[in-house]
Amino acid sequence: TALEFLMEKLDIKREEVVAIGDNMNDKEMVENAGLGIVMGNSNPIMKGLANEIVADNNSEGVLEAINRFVLN
Repeated sequence: TALEFLMEKLDIKREEVVAIGDNMNDKEMVENAGLGIVMGNSNPIMKGLANEIVADNNSEGVLEAINRFVLN
């Protein structure tokens, strides 16, 4: 997939990748990232695959993820 292509092309290690998703179309991306984050309004399957769950997309979940896992 695109994430795997970019990781290989740019020589980025899996553990250096953070992916944020919310639906089944993001499943492989979340699974292949070193840190897979899903939104609080994601379906239960996605929540089960995630390393972390943040607030939903209407409650600034992406901002929460960036503050918690990228900037800190």
